Amino acid sequence: MRSVRMLVCGTAVLAALGAAAAPAAAVSGESDVSVSPQRAYPGSTVTVSTEVCGPAATYAKGQAEAGGQINLTDDGAAGELAGDFTVPEGAEAGVYTITVKCPPRTRVEASFEVVGRPAGAVSGGFGGTGGLDGTQMVLGGLLIAGAAAGGVATKRRRAATA
Repeated sequence: MRSVRMLVCGTAVLAALGAAAAPAAAVSGESDVSVSPQRAYPGSTVTVSTEVCGPAATYAKGQAEAGGQINLTDDGAAGELAGDFTVPEGAEAGVYTITVKCPPRTRVEASFEVVGRPAGAVSGGFGGTGGLDGTQMVLGGLLIAGAAAGGVATKRRRAATA
């Protein structure tokens, strides 16, 4: 009875692992086109590359929904074609498709995401006053100076009694 339970549990675990691995394999083989970066701001340059055209190919055409035509040429790597395009300044945030066509009848697609630029300065911490006015700065400085003076006085008093 115990070995039957172990067999059933083991089979269930293997089935679960197999079911999880199948979608992962489908996603990784989804496109033969590499897009870098996957998330781009309006005005930034995006590089598209592919090896799907074969080692003898020297040219392919691409079309980006946000960015227009892309000319992919031999980039020096064996069989790899690459090209760049610029995301238009007015592009709205969203996911866009890139289509690459190789002669005679090869067509592949990939996607990339356009993200909006952050508004205002990035808060990195430990820099600037963070919106404090002059009065708050002076008050904070006085509190720190008072604490330092109290520490020095306590240390001297202990040294005198020892």
